[in-house]
Amino acid sequence: MAEKTVAILTAGGLAPCLSSAVGGLIERYSRVAPGARILAYRNGYAGLLTGNSVEATPEVREAAGRLHAFGGSPIGNSRVKLTNVADCEKRGLVQPGEDPLAVAARQLAADGVDILHTIGGDDTNTAAADLAAYLKDNGHDLTVVGLPKTIDNDVVPIKQSLGAWTAAEQGALYARNIIAEFSANPRMLIVHEVMGRNCGWLTAATAREHHEWVKTAPFVEWVDNAAARWDVHGVYIPESPFDIEAEAQRLTAIMDEYGGVNLFISEGAGAKEIVGAMEAAGEDVPRDAFGHVQLDKINPGQWFASRFADALGAEKVLVQKSGYFSRSAPANPQDRDLIAQCTALAVDAALRAESGVVGQDEERDDEMRVIEFERIAGGKAFDTGAGWFQALMGEIGQF
Repeated sequence: MAEKTVAILTAGGLAPCLSSAVGGLIERYSRVAPGARILAYRNGYAGLLTGNSVEATPEVREAAGRLHAFGGSPIGNSRVKLTNVADCEKRGLVQPGEDPLAVAARQLAADGVDILHTIGGDDTNTAAADLAAYLKDNGHDLTVVGLPKTIDNDVVPIKQSLGAWTAAEQGALYARNIIAEFSANPRMLIVHEVMGRNCGWLTAATAREHHEWVKTAPFVEWVDNAAARWDVHGVYIPESPFDIEAEAQRLTAIMDEYGGVNLFISEGAGAKEIVGAMEAAGEDVPRDAFGHVQLDKINPGQWFASRFADALGAEKVLVQKSGYFSRSAPANPQDRDLIAQCTALAVDAALRAESGVVGQDEERDDEMRVIEFERIAGGKAFDTGAGWFQALMGEIGQF
């Protein structure tokens, strides 16, 4: 059998899995198909459209295991959507009138790529499936095996996306230091805004990680060094509507007793209300190349803070966002174990020409398998009925 040419790209936002997943793929190929040529397209689909690729040299292959210790992506990311022709033209990635899908397909064919590994979310992986279909229609077989990357943990039907556990752990570490700021001012309202456009999993998991730390930390229980003062007092996610007036009353009692309130808020919580208000006022709503509202520009955390501050009698309000801190971290041991399972299966599947996205299939009893592209979708809602979430909300007194 002729040796394969393998290409790898990472796309979308960062997650604490990209460097480790790239390293894992290179290690696996070097072990089971050492003769395979490995290319990496730089900066995701932007590199594919412009033919900007680098080869994994013998030196890189030998040192690939070192990538597990790093965050970010060793080959770069970008938010480029192949079906957004206008954006690709604006960026200079294609010429006016060109179809980005056709340009990308021609580049893969010109590079002789037999296998493409995409590490990204639902948009990244479904775009890769479109590429494979286009190439097949034009006489070039391409096997595409994706890996699910998103700290939101919102890809259907995948139980656990790569990097999400680490992002929650790192978000809790961030929260630990930010919450200590309460001692700088009486009656402090601290809003910790966590990434999560439509899915509250990361906010809930981050709050749980912090709450579990509070339960085990060796507090003196004296003045501000008390567990209740450092704890989570409210968790707000897109899947759980709430009565802001009732919450204000509950939180006011906490503010009066402890001199501060700590809230964990998903960036997608309240987004519909904010966007609706902007549109009603005739304001332009900022959106990215995927059509997603640019949440960092509409500032949901500040919106929540402004609505709670007066009601709680807060003397100072601090809104902090953990997203860039948490998503850029290296994968933790739990994620690295999952990455190792996924990269091994991804390589093995690719070598037998089986396309799809590797992950734990929730609709197949959580089996680790190559999931069919047509079943991959974004926007999976967080299950607020999960036992651990119900326990968390009960322990912090929000239910």
